[in-house]
Amino acid sequence: MNALLRTGLRLGGAAVAAGAAGAALLWSGVYDVGADAAHTRPVYALLEYARERSVAVRAGALTVPAGLDDAERVRRGAGNYAAMCAGCHLTPEAGPSELSRGLYPAPPNLSQREVDAASAFWTIKHGIKASGMPAWGGSMDDAHVWDLVAFLGRLPSLDAQGYRELVTRSDGHSHGGGESMPGHDHEGGHPHAAGAAHAHDAAGPAVAKPQDAVGAQADRHDDADAASAHGQRHERETISAPAKTRDPPRPDASAPPTHEHADGHSHQH
Repeated sequence: MNALLRTGLRLGGAAVAAGAAGAALLWSGVYDVGADAAHTRPVYALLEYARERSVAVRAGALTVPAGLDDAERVRRGAGNYAAMCAGCHLTPEAGPSELSRGLYPAPPNLSQREVDAASAFWTIKHGIKASGMPAWGGSMDDAHVWDLVAFLGRLPSLDAQGYRELVTRSDGHSHGGGESMPGHDHEGGHPHAAGAAHAHDAAGPAVAKPQDAVGAQADRHDDADAASAHGQRHERETISAPAKTRDPPRPDASAPPTHEHADGHSHQH
């Protein structure tokens, strides 16, 4: 009994010491969390295993709908992939993007990788903590997520031309959710592949943006400043210019006219 107690105390003491050492390590800030510094191998393996098991357990409870190979579903999913995914997960025959190179862990190249449908659905909908993968379920209903999964099933078999053709025929970034929310900016948010259309970009009268008004006002100020500077320069030039020689006095109109002959002699009339 005493031996068991001593063993328990030793294990408990070791656990406390390990916890204290871990707390000291975290407090010191010595562990580099920068995206350009890889995890240590034990940390990476632990996080990778935790992610895979977490997704697998939750995806296992899903029912994959029939018809994910349907051409219409694939077509609809193509536009959303181009708008929401291609910047990180890339496109056929294209190299890494600026965004994909800067993310860690690096997002998989889905143009070269087959995915499990249920796992892909769960990941798209719920995202992955502390990664570049957002939870698109906040703005995208399940039907559109499954369309995107359908496209992922076709993507590895596409070449660059086939990909562009599918995206061109798609409905663009259209999933009846956040893509039409106020303040949603495609150019500052999701990268778009060439040929991607916007289903919600309806033609209409141009609306002046606040920044346009600011720019116009700045232009007016610039014009006024330029005019003022020109006036000041002209004034300085006028002041500094030497006085012009006055014109010689004109002959008195009342004086008798003078007539000059060819031989050089002249006389007054």
